[in-house]
Amino acid sequence: MQRELLLGVDGGGTRCRARLAEISGAILGEGDAGPANIRFGIEQSCAAVLEATLQCLRQAGLSYAHLEDTVACLALAGATEPMELAKAQAQNLPFRRALITTDAHAACIGAHAGPDGGILIVGTGTVGWAMVRGRHYRVGGWGFPISDEGSGAWLGGEAVRRVLWAHDGRIAWTDLLRAISSEFEEDPHAIVRWATRARPGEFGKFAPTVVEHASWGDLVGRELLAGAAQHLDALAARLVASGAERIALMGGLAAHIEPWLAGETRRHLVPPQGDTLTGALHLAQAEALSLPELIGVGTLSPENPQEEPAHTNSDSRNEAR
Repeated sequence: MQRELLLGVDGGGTRCRARLAEISGAILGEGDAGPANIRFGIEQSCAAVLEATLQCLRQAGLSYAHLEDTVACLALAGATEPMELAKAQAQNLPFRRALITTDAHAACIGAHAGPDGGILIVGTGTVGWAMVRGRHYRVGGWGFPISDEGSGAWLGGEAVRRVLWAHDGRIAWTDLLRAISSEFEEDPHAIVRWATRARPGEFGKFAPTVVEHASWGDLVGRELLAGAAQHLDALAARLVASGAERIALMGGLAAHIEPWLAGETRRHLVPPQGDTLTGALHLAQAEALSLPELIGVGTLSPENPQEEPAHTNSDSRNEAR
């Protein structure tokens, strides 16, 4: 008898997480790997997904062959872009069936456990996403450096930019700027060479330094966090205008940014009920239960929403308006 399995994947710009579960929702194993943003290479993304998945299998005491019994939801950064999504869908993945969607979509499912609501993700990138009366709304999240204002990558990029300003004498040096400059041996040319090839996650590595120095009163650090919050306030305002009255703040920088948000934004904030992996597993479960041979099999676990799974098709899974 086949052992039906579910896999949820949260593939972000800094790392990829995976969670393996029974069809009932019981967790079997988890894994963690490198970046999986498909915008920066489908091969790298797929490799990270597979590495994290294999870690799940090892924890569960299962073999690679069990992936043939696995329905997966791969919630990947960059999957909102049609060309990148098409590349991902064209991959020869080892799963019985794979639903590919954006990490924001899965995060919104996980955060609100089914009912309407919105999210602000603040990690390496930023994006606003809402589900209201069956429609999906996206704000921002078009990718660094052209978008993702207020994100970890944005904070790092703006901090490095100000190091060059200080080198030119345009602004005063602060402890934050000196700390970042020391990473490049005080050589502005090294900064330019690095920035030419650096990916968003590499810029984002300076975000914790910005947060730390801002907590110590560094003027540039505080300026940058205030600026990031203003960008997120603007995203939140658009989500509220779309009808999302409840917004969950999510991502690695959420706790650090929240105190800087405007009162109007904070008024709409609610604690997330789950994370991106929770949402990805719910979507995988809905996909699995849509298979004719599995209809009526299994029950939803307490961490997943107690509702009939929404059945989707390949033309509508990633729709955003």
